[in-house]
Amino acid sequence: MSSPHVAPATIERFHHLAIRLLRTLRHVDEEHGLSGPRASALSVLVFRGPQTLGELAAAEGVKAPTMSRLVKAMGAEGLVTVGPGGEDQRRIRIVPTARGRRLMLAGRDRRLAALADLLKGASAAEARALESVVGLLERSLAVPRD
Repeated sequence: MSSPHVAPATIERFHHLAIRLLRTLRHVDEEHGLSGPRASALSVLVFRGPQTLGELAAAEGVKAPTMSRLVKAMGAEGLVTVGPGGEDQRRIRIVPTARGRRLMLAGRDRRLAALADLLKGASAAEARALESVVGLLERSLAVPRD
């Protein structure tokens, strides 16, 4: 089954708005003291579970030394703990602390509230269209539904 063609201008507008949306949500985190990189790494740890340094670096698309510095800073802030990664004592396992988990979940609630506020003027038809687009993106990105 073929899908209708999406105009290049619409794709460009969507791209522009997606970037603006991410920046807006990043500001919500930054207003509460959580930088973009910290929020992103902490999100991986809270929602995917404990990670090795290599796994976390790969999830964030950065090199291990960069992630190592970030993890060290998050540890100093009491957001994560670092310990042995199982049988291989050379590997480390990064776990969010209770404080880190609370901070991430509160941040997620603030971001969701900010999104809801942005969408509060949607008509019923726009809300259905958004649900359709969300479904398309979940399928296209292979995102599991919670």
